[in-house]
Amino acid sequence: MTASISENLLEWYDRNARDLPWRLPPGAPLPDDQAWSYRVWLSEVMLQQTTVAAVKPYFAKFTGIWPTVEALAAASDDDVMAAWAGLGYYSRARNLLKCARAVAERGGFPSTEAELRALPGLGDYTAAAIAAIAFGQRAVVVDANVERVVARLFAIDAPLPGARKAIRAAAATITPEARAGDFAQAMMDLGSHVCTTRTPRCLICPLGEACEGRKAGEPERLPVKPPKKQVPERRGTAFWITRARGTQVWLVTRPAQGMLGGMRALPDDGWSAQADGSGKVPLAGEWRRLGAVRHGFTHAHLTLEVQALETLSQPRGAGQWWPVETIGEAGLATLFAKAARLAIASG
Repeated sequence: MTASISENLLEWYDRNARDLPWRLPPGAPLPDDQAWSYRVWLSEVMLQQTTVAAVKPYFAKFTGIWPTVEALAAASDDDVMAAWAGLGYYSRARNLLKCARAVAERGGFPSTEAELRALPGLGDYTAAAIAAIAFGQRAVVVDANVERVVARLFAIDAPLPGARKAIRAAAATITPEARAGDFAQAMMDLGSHVCTTRTPRCLICPLGEACEGRKAGEPERLPVKPPKKQVPERRGTAFWITRARGTQVWLVTRPAQGMLGGMRALPDDGWSAQADGSGKVPLAGEWRRLGAVRHGFTHAHLTLEVQALETLSQPRGAGQWWPVETIGEAGLATLFAKAARLAIASG
């Protein structure tokens, strides 16, 4: 059964593989160069918790500016964080730089799963994916799409996250020695377009005949997810501080650790996922309330009020005056980009 599963899936992939800028055609020989492993690594880091559609323009931008891992390793933190702005989960960008510098220092990407896992920011999934896709190593690659396919294929009905050990063990039984990278990407494509979260397209699934979840008549029930935790509501304030008749705005860089770490931002009142902001303004003056923006994080929903002040004073602490007309080039995180748009629209 396991052999026929991998064979059927690879035959399906040969006909239906997605055309993506970081992929080779099905069955193509693997390039023996670091440029290929760089593109695979970069795409896998970007794709963590992000959609393919969102990643495509960022992948094109990064490979255009930094075509090699050595070029990325030599880039400044500010430039990379600014280029990443809007893609979310900003710790990935910080780890991307750490990993690029480690790879450049060692002279290239290692080819084994164990060595890849030792690089900064590479967990089990990413290391396995790069080993399989970039180097053709047999590795068990399990992302959310693969998790769903395997849970249904083997009718694994234990709740997540406890079921993950069984899902990985089951995935190992169907992972072939040959074409490991194609198999991993085929599983991802199957989960993305056929074995979907809702309304799976079982009638066109190449693994339908072997699927225990389908035989039981309830594939949508799997994998069994734990009850959703209630996400807290938080409130905070961002400060739009301008000078020179509103042509320049004061920007800061957030601490490397914590939410939106290392990103350029508007000053704020210290809000976090754990607590509301203080509401305390950073400068004395006649502040104007401009309204509020909403933003969802993994661990909290935030309502961020925006207050504005035109000043002749220099705000305390590190920061920089940025031309308002080029604020789009500052690399603000999405939350603060929303706040900036509100401030500009408010005049």
